[in-house]
Amino acid sequence: MSTQEETKLEMPTKYDPKSIESGRYEWWLKGAFFEAKPDPEKEPYTIVIPPPNVTGKLHLGHAWDTTLQDILTRIKRMQGYDVLWLPGMDHAGIATQAKVEEKLRSEGKSRYDLGREAFVEETWKWKEEYASFIRSQWSKLGLGLDYSRERFTLDEGLSKAVNEVFVTLYKKGLIYRGEYIINWDPATKTALSDIEVIYKDVQGAFYHMRYPLEDGSGSIEIATTRPETMLGDTAVAVHPEDDRYKHLIGKKVKLPITGRLIPIVGDDYVDMEFGSGAVKITPAHDPNDFEIGNRHNLERILVMNEDGTMNQLAGKYQGMDRFECRKQIVKELEEAGVVFKIEEHLHSVGHSERSGAVVEPYLSTQWFVNMQSLAAEAVALQEKEDKVNFVPERFEKTYLRWMENIRDWCISRQLWWGHRIPAWYHKETGEVYVGHEAPSDAENWEQDTDVLDTWFSSALWPFSTMGWPETESPDFKRYYPTSTLVTGYDIIFFWVSRMIFQGIEFTGQRPFKDVLIHGLVRDSEGRKMSKSLGNGVDPMDVIDQYGADALRYFLSTGSSPGQDLRFSMEKVESIWNFANKIWNASRFALMNMDGLTYEEIDLTGKKSVADKWILTRLNETIETVTRLSDKYEFGEVGRVLYNFIWDDFCDWYIEMSKLPLYGEDEEAKKTTRSILAYVLDNTMRLLHPFMPFITEEIWQNLPHQGESITVASWPVVDKSLSDNKAAEDMKQLVDIIRAVRNIRAEVNTPLSKKITLVIKSKDAESLEANRGYIERFCNPETLTIGTDIQAPEKAMSAIVTGAELFLPLEGLINVEEEIARLEKELQKWTSEVDRVQKKLTNERFVSKAPANVVEEEKAKEKDYLEKKASVEQRIQELKQL
Repeated sequence: MSTQEETKLEMPTKYDPKSIESGRYEWWLKGAFFEAKPDPEKEPYTIVIPPPNVTGKLHLGHAWDTTLQDILTRIKRMQGYDVLWLPGMDHAGIATQAKVEEKLRSEGKSRYDLGREAFVEETWKWKEEYASFIRSQWSKLGLGLDYSRERFTLDEGLSKAVNEVFVTLYKKGLIYRGEYIINWDPATKTALSDIEVIYKDVQGAFYHMRYPLEDGSGSIEIATTRPETMLGDTAVAVHPEDDRYKHLIGKKVKLPITGRLIPIVGDDYVDMEFGSGAVKITPAHDPNDFEIGNRHNLERILVMNEDGTMNQLAGKYQGMDRFECRKQIVKELEEAGVVFKIEEHLHSVGHSERSGAVVEPYLSTQWFVNMQSLAAEAVALQEKEDKVNFVPERFEKTYLRWMENIRDWCISRQLWWGHRIPAWYHKETGEVYVGHEAPSDAENWEQDTDVLDTWFSSALWPFSTMGWPETESPDFKRYYPTSTLVTGYDIIFFWVSRMIFQGIEFTGQRPFKDVLIHGLVRDSEGRKMSKSLGNGVDPMDVIDQYGADALRYFLSTGSSPGQDLRFSMEKVESIWNFANKIWNASRFALMNMDGLTYEEIDLTGKKSVADKWILTRLNETIETVTRLSDKYEFGEVGRVLYNFIWDDFCDWYIEMSKLPLYGEDEEAKKTTRSILAYVLDNTMRLLHPFMPFITEEIWQNLPHQGESITVASWPVVDKSLSDNKAAEDMKQLVDIIRAVRNIRAEVNTPLSKKITLVIKSKDAESLEANRGYIERFCNPETLTIGTDIQAPEKAMSAIVTGAELFLPLEGLINVEEEIARLEKELQKWTSEVDRVQKKLTNERFVSKAPANVVEEEKAKEKDYLEKKASVEQRIQELKQL
């Protein structure tokens, strides 16, 4: 829109986020502005969204994560890249199944009532419902996603990729099935990988017992935190070099309660210095005991059921909950004199990340990925030029530590919702077959009932979403490897590491060039948001109150990479005020453009110092925002944009533009309108990735080219519009105006009251040329500007760079108070001089700091010394009055 009349119709007087955001997202989608359009002339830029789980609605962490991605993709799209931001969701096996089972329980049913097929159908319905919630939240946030390429971890293409990976790794010998101690969740009755276990400090106890020797010659002392597992003990171990026990190796002890005889074995694993130097061995209930059991061919006796109750091998405790069994056994052993000491003990206990249940180390037959060679390749990549770049860099060490100490990955889960393991067992022979399809004589085979760990499919996300394993897939060839992954530091182990080793193994390349790591959103007190604390914040509620732009700007600019973010509704509100300021300034500019069209924008006319300054500042802002965005320093970008828009453009240039706009010089009016249009257009483009809705609304009302700001070009520096001398002159003008306003405030003199103003300046000619601004913003009755001016008596004064100001205010000033004020100012400049001189006399600083930094400090020293000298001189003058 380009006429003033149309502008009035299009821009309401009041900024209302709801009205400007309403319908805009649908308009963007209809215009297909977010769809990737392969163009050989353009360089591809790809981000795949970390797929949210279809278990519920998005939280503030998701809003932060996706806003950062949206900013990156919007910038790159405007910079001329062929951008693909691929959306999708994760089936989230355990979490989603738990939600659906909870829903069924509320209806008085269980999954077993429905059967596997019907339960999976019910879960698909859940997925569809929550996927639509998530899409509506994406739209409310304004995310520029290419929905034509949306994927789901259980869709047909991704399932094909999952099977391909499983079969390939199995044939290579990197996937195997075996009986091992795994982390078992008795609540959801499934295996967990190591990183799905959360460790919490729990008050427990060490139970000290005596196991009697078979021959009656004495006993051997052991201690345990889990007495209920003693029912599965198959040995006692001691160190083979321990003189206390050497003679007992090979003998037997009688296991209390059961009366079963178990051997004493010698094993280097035992720490002679810890406790009694003897340990009970329960191969079916402890990972270390499992290994010792393998070395000594010990029996594995599993005494628990999958739900955490004791089984038939627990004898009279069968059917009892594991913790109830613990109490009962301890009571009986105390009565029998076997337990002779109970020592309180705070220890770290594993809990299921999903259900919260205490995890049980449990003997089970599971599928595993052999991680040794896969991890080695991933570690080796980080020594190469095409490594994965972590931002901040310190997280590379976190990643490498994990990969270098990784254990084999348990990938089978005892669930119904997920990718069914492509393995079949012959009904008669027990032979195992692994393949893409069931064996031809399917009736003789039974498929494994387990599904794969959710992370197995999401580890393939960067390439499975592009059509792999079809390596000739157009999207795979064009958009893989991806450019940037944005994620929180809490899933480096879960997801980032797995994507890297699977990417290397199956595509021969890193899956992404950069990994931008952010922290967690915490409440205003720094606490983690949780249901128990009741401090969670729904991002959609924030949007309803303050708009998506305010929330996005807060989330993206509120911290530096890798750091946590403290949520503050007050800060979101202050950003709403910022948006309101932008709206009002833009509306003023648009209402004064007088029907200016894009073709009529002309920056060649005679420019005022304010015109030259704002164009120079715009260039500086474009350069800084672009440079900092490339480094992912969005907190700094936010500060730079805020200062430029609020201070430079709104508070100063808009006010100064009123002089020509309300004056009689038509040429000056035309130039000012063009500069307003040019600066506002470029500013909206810079701000657009952070605040897409308000910027699109304003831009549509500006004289512009193109359909949408989303596909407008990113601003570039036009050096011909920079004028450093004008920038310096303007800085001095601003300093003078501010100083006069401060003095007026000190003596309670309103701006409406005329004053006498005397300015002594080194460059009186430049100040005289800009006299109109001083008269407009300082409201002097008389204004004197000169180089050799005698300071008037009894005057308020101020020192700015290159000039001294005097305001004779007879009757309004107390000389003693003015001297006291100047002495405070003298302290300030003396302190600044001392600080900068300490730096410049520090040899380490001078030798190690960049040359430009040292020069800046020298310039500061010169400036501060001049100001200090001027204040000292003024104090002396006043004292002589």
